[in-house]
Amino acid sequence: MESLSETFQNASCRTSGSGPRSVQVLLDALQGEDGGTPSDMYGKGETIERFERKLARMLGKEAAVFFPSGTMAQQIALRIWSDRKGSKVVAYHPLCHLEIHEQDGLRELHHLEPVLLGTEDRLITLDDVKNMPVDVRCLLLELPQREIGGQLPGYAELEEISAYCREKGIALHLDGARLFEILPFYQKTAEEVCALFDSVYVSFYKGVGGIAGAMLAGDADLAQQSKVWKRRHGGDLISLYPYILSSDYYLDRRLPQMARYYEEAKELAALYNDCFGIRTLPEVPVSNMFHLHLSAPRETAERVVAGVQAETGIGLAAYLRETGESACATEISIGDSYRDVPKDELREAVKLLGERLAQANRS
Repeated sequence: MESLSETFQNASCRTSGSGPRSVQVLLDALQGEDGGTPSDMYGKGETIERFERKLARMLGKEAAVFFPSGTMAQQIALRIWSDRKGSKVVAYHPLCHLEIHEQDGLRELHHLEPVLLGTEDRLITLDDVKNMPVDVRCLLLELPQREIGGQLPGYAELEEISAYCREKGIALHLDGARLFEILPFYQKTAEEVCALFDSVYVSFYKGVGGIAGAMLAGDADLAQQSKVWKRRHGGDLISLYPYILSSDYYLDRRLPQMARYYEEAKELAALYNDCFGIRTLPEVPVSNMFHLHLSAPRETAERVVAGVQAETGIGLAAYLRETGESACATEISIGDSYRDVPKDELREAVKLLGERLAQANRS
């Protein structure tokens, strides 16, 4: 039998909106572009500056700077805030990207010391913020909190956290890698959400679907300082236009679809939650992504999922990670391809998955 990832790739339709990029992503973005338009060069030029102005307006900030990666943008944002506030101590969630995916970059490159707020299984609360050590002068919030299923705080609590930070002079930075994906749930514009934060980072390759790239937005001084730090980090490539053009192209096309992706995520989660040994986190998604938890050992679940995918031609999961002796999980992200999945076939595939998991657990 094919491996889990192979059956996912070979399935006739995929429920996930994310996956390997192809050259077609760039070719589509280049359609209609004037071949005589000068490229950006070392962070300057109309191509990059026009896109930066566009995002600054969209996010309601004075200025924005395009980066090749969010990792670079966020480390630099926290460094700038720490220098401004005169404290090397920053705070964020225990499962923040900076803590678990960046090889201690914040500590090793910028000599900053993180304080981990709350616990791994829940969101940061207002009480957590109020009980931070007094030397914390910068707080990062991730919306949604990806590693716990893409959960979100209520908007009222978010407003309270923002007000408290401003009262205490604490810089509030938004890890908004998936900012555009949460707007349908909050029923807010990007500018309204970002108004609660002093700076914000957004990604262009997740729900947006560009090749790569990120934007850091804030006041004009922060933007100027971040350009200096981007050069120090080696982020000023001679040209970034493939990333910029694909980001701009897909942003315009995917933003109007975010509400549909959100509704489809809720639809799919409901199908899974009706099955034996399957649950989603959150039970009702708050964006276009959620985590799918299976009550079976990973090897057993991989065999079952791969079999259902091969039999039905419906892609359900590209991977499973172990979360316990008899439990595993994966991340589901809804994008354009979900609409192409015949819904009766999808329902049958999900139903079959539940039945096969029940059989495997009985044997």
